[in-house]
Order: sequence, then C-alpha cells, then structure tokens
Amino acid sequence: MSERLVIIGNGMAAAKLVEEIGKLGLGRYSILVIGAEPMLAYNRVLLSSLLAGEVARDDMVLKNRDWWRAQGVTLLYGEAATAIDTHARTVVLDSGKIIPFDRLVIATGSTPIRLPKPGMDLPGVLTFRDHDDVSAMLDATSPVTRAVVIGGGLLGIEAAHGLSKTGARVTLIHLMDRLMERQLDPEAAVLLRRELEARGIEIMLGADTAAVEGDACVEAVRLTDGRVLPADMVISAVGIRPNAELARAAGLAVNRGIVVDDGLATSDPAISALGECAEHRGTCYGLVEPAYDQAKVLAARLCGRPAAYAGTVLATNLKVSGMPVFSAGDFIGAEGTEAIIYRDPGLATYRKLVLKDDVPVGTVLVGETGDGLWYLDLIRRGEKLGPLREAIVFGRSFAEAA
Repeated sequence: MSERLVIIGNGMAAAKLVEEIGKLGLGRYSILVIGAEPMLAYNRVLLSSLLAGEVARDDMVLKNRDWWRAQGVTLLYGEAATAIDTHARTVVLDSGKIIPFDRLVIATGSTPIRLPKPGMDLPGVLTFRDHDDVSAMLDATSPVTRAVVIGGGLLGIEAAHGLSKTGARVTLIHLMDRLMERQLDPEAAVLLRRELEARGIEIMLGADTAAVEGDACVEAVRLTDGRVLPADMVISAVGIRPNAELARAAGLAVNRGIVVDDGLATSDPAISALGECAEHRGTCYGLVEPAYDQAKVLAARLCGRPAAYAGTVLATNLKVSGMPVFSAGDFIGAEGTEAIIYRDPGLATYRKLVLKDDVPVGTVLVGETGDGLWYLDLIRRGEKLGPLREAIVFGRSFAEAA
C-alpha cells in the first residue's frame, strides 16, 4: 500500500515538492496537500504585479487543477491545520477533521511582521503577503489615496511600486540609510532610489516610525523626529517571520524557524520542513530559490535516494518601475576582498564584481542584469578567474570572446 504523505501548506514550496516527487515517478505515496488559503497555489512573487494591474489572478496560479489531479494529489484547501500529534501521527484541522500520516512535510511559509508601535491595529493598516492583502489595498485605493509604506526592503518597494501604479500618492519610509540594504550596496541603492522617485514615489530614509495615528481609522504616521505624514492607508512591510507555531506546539525543535538537518528532517524523523518556515544551519531563507533547492533534495530523500542540502548562495533578481537589479553573495566586500566596478551614469548602469584571491564571491548589477545568472554560477563554482579577470566586468559575451 502507498504511504500517506501529508503536506501542510499549499504554497510555492509545496507545489515544487510535489512536482519533484512526480518527476521521480515512483508512485510510493498517497499525497494530501492542506492549504489554509481557499485557492490553488500561486506565485507570490507576482503580488506587486497583481496590485499594479499588470497580471490577473489566474496568471498567478502555479499549477491548474488538472495538473494536481494528474499527480494523484488530493487538495484540501481553505482549511487550516491547527495541531500536529507526533505520537498518533495525525494532523488536526480547524474543521475538526483528523488526518493520519506516515510522513509529514511542514511548508507553512512565513507571516508578515507588524511593528510593535501604537496604532498598528487601526483599520487601514495592512500587510503585503497574500491575495487578501492585495484585495484590501485595491478596495481602499484611489487617485487621492495617501499611502505610507513602512519598510524599504524587497516587500516594501514592491508594495510601493504596485500602489503607485493604482494612482495613489505613495511615501516610502525606511529606517536605514539606503533602500534594500541587504541586497544592494550604497551606489546601487542610490540608482534605485532615483528611479522610484522619478516614478512619483517619495522616499524618506533614516525615518523611524513612532506611531500610526487616528481615531476610527488611519489618519497619519508620526515619526520619532516629530514629522507627521498624513495617510489614508499604511502598509507594514518590515519583514517576515517563519510560521513555526504548529511545529513548536507539537514539540519539534524550533529556534527562529523549524530546525532541519541536511536532509530537511526535523527533530522527528517522520516529519520534514522546507521553505520559509524552516531553519537550516542557523539560517531562515525568505526567498523562493532556496525553497526550490530544498524541494529537490527533500523529494529525493522521500523517494529513498541520497541527497543533501548544503545551503543556497542567495541571489536577488528584481525589476522595479523598469529598473532591473541583481545581487548575489558578498556584494559589499568583506576584509581581504577587492572590487571591480563599471559604471555608466548616463545609462544608469552599474556593475560590481567582488573577488577574493581571484575567485568571484559577490556581485551587484543595476540597469543591465542579463549576465546576473552567469555571475551567480561563477560565484557558486568558486573557481579562479584566470584570463577572464580582465574582461569579466563587461559581461559574459565580451569576457568569453577576449
């Protein structure tokens, strides 16, 4: 008989895991996928495009119903898992249903962080994480809407871009001294800021939120320096945290995320975790690519094949308001590294390659990012550049022809 494989979470990581298991074609498992959101798995990366009106909801669906049916998967979405019994090997749903399992995978993703500041519970304060968030924004926006986005990281910039496309007047406030400080160096961040400002988004750096003000709903955001920003809507985009409460309540090892080993197993060998809810070697990844890497490894392990996850060299590939940016690895440059830089201010193009002992360890690109994946491959291979060094900053075609 088939083993009962239950996956909690119907997001991008879960869909990729089912796809990878299907590629192995062993038919070992009877698979049930449980999803709290009442819809098929969709591409969260496209939420800002949905907000901006650039894609439709159906365009975001990762796999249609026929695909899931062809995989032999039972989908149970619109129901949340509320408890895991590791002894009885069951999952309890909010409807009261009890689902038995032989193997369990937790792929519950993450939850958005709300700043612990006064007024963050007022109507009109939203997060930016799922379809419901986008629907709430679209219902509340108009050309006269004054929207304040708190957070100048990836999520905040995507939210600001999407809201500006609706016609809203958008102010983006960020505590740090540059946008996307985890993905861009100072020079690259300046170029991105200029592009966003050219699109009508006001940027305020070094701005610390003191409180959201209003009586029955949002009226303003007050900063710690005393400035007050009138607002009809506030978007909290200050980060995410692993959704690990189910695992913690079940007695599994949890630090910031659900602790997993190189095989993606938790402290209970019958239970695995992957994606944004998992913590591997002390790291919780908040991006899609690591989740997909983990899905390939976990699928192999579930099907009895040797595989190990050693971590992912993080890369960010983003296009905001027509400004492509890409970064990977140590793009700032630690002690003992050197940087090769090419810049064209007229074209707003910037390339930076960071080397250590003639080996690429990081890159950041702005304006022209077509060679980003090639640079990423060089970083992951960890080989000395040799004759490529003289021309590498000009891109793959030039370097390989030199």
